[in-house]
This record gives sequence, structure tokens and C-alpha cells, in this order.
Amino acid sequence: MVERRVTVGWAEGLHARPASIFVRAATAAGVPVTIAKAGGNAVNAASMLAVLGLGARGGEEIILATEDHGAEAALDRLAKLVADGLEELPETV
Repeated sequence: MVERRVTVGWAEGLHARPASIFVRAATAAGVPVTIAKAGGNAVNAASMLAVLGLGARGGEEIILATEDHGAEAALDRLAKLVADGLEELPETV
């Protein structure tokens, strides 16, 4: 399993618009990715309801993971998106 630990950069956390941006990026990654709060259960990162259900707040650590060992670059892009709290999807996602 490959994983990245990252601090949520959106001040409001992964709610509404930030969650939508993240879910679109996770779907575009082309590999199955999970997201979890530290110590919590992992959920499908491509599911809007699952991501919203995490209740991840700004400044909290989350864990992005995949079983696909060739997906380091995809996890790096998702981790950067979350850490930077981007308001739009970068063209390179």
C-alpha cells in the first residue's frame, strides 16, 4: 500500500466546494484511492458522500492511500491539492 499523510489546507475543511474539487481530482486520478482521518476508517476518495462524511476540518491530517504501487504520482498530486487548498482543479490533474 502506498500512502500520503497531508494536512487539509482549506480553512473550511473538506466540505461542499473543496470536497467537490477533491472528488473530481480523485476520480480523474484513474486509480482507486481511499481517504481517511488519522485513526479513522478509509473511504472511497471518489465518493462525494463518503468524503463529506469524514468531516475533515482545515488543519487536520488525512491519509490518502492506494493499493496501486504505480500510483505515487497520482497520490502526490492529490496530496498537493489538499495541502494547498486549491480553489480550482489544476490542469495537470
